[in-house]
Amino acid sequence: MEKFEKLHGIAAPMPLVNIDTDMIIPKVFLKTIKRSGLGVNLFDEMRYDRKGNEIADFVLNKPQYRDAQILVAGDNFGCGSSREHAPWAIADFGIKCVISTSFADIFFSNCFKNGILPIVLPQEQVDTLMADAEKGANARMTVDLESQVITTSDGEAIPFEVDAFKKHCLLNGLDDIGLTLEKEGSIKAYEDTVGATRPWV
Repeated sequence: MEKFEKLHGIAAPMPLVNIDTDMIIPKVFLKTIKRSGLGVNLFDEMRYDRKGNEIADFVLNKPQYRDAQILVAGDNFGCGSSREHAPWAIADFGIKCVISTSFADIFFSNCFKNGILPIVLPQEQVDTLMADAEKGANARMTVDLESQVITTSDGEAIPFEVDAFKKHCLLNGLDDIGLTLEKEGSIKAYEDTVGATRPWV
């Protein structure tokens, strides 16, 4: 998993509340078990019409937000089913940070496991960031995970909280597999011991 340290990028405003995982990635795209290739279908039913043409007024189809790496969203982001394809699609599109007043618990946890930083802030601060995002591609935000500060395009600093263990994992690019591999030496020593003392196992 790629390390998340400091992100300086375009923020896309999406003030809708209760954006569920089926809106993020519709169930028709859940056939794959690959993490790649889902970005093109992120928010599919909002991005495209029934003929597959882009809907021009959808935020991620607008020229200034096509390369967005930050999403400023409404309350209760990622609710609905627990599909891990939702953070896969977000990450594959190129979004590395989602900011909201609240997230569904399972989606929130899945974000960290897929290299995405979900940030919870009070409504007033989300409103500030939403307004900044609405300025377009020239108004870039900085998200500094080490110092736990978001800096707006105007230089306003907004601190945020993050669980210390989850922060450690993002800073070091550790998903569940990476965490396990950190103990590879201990695992091998245990297996060697078991193999020698209980060869029938």
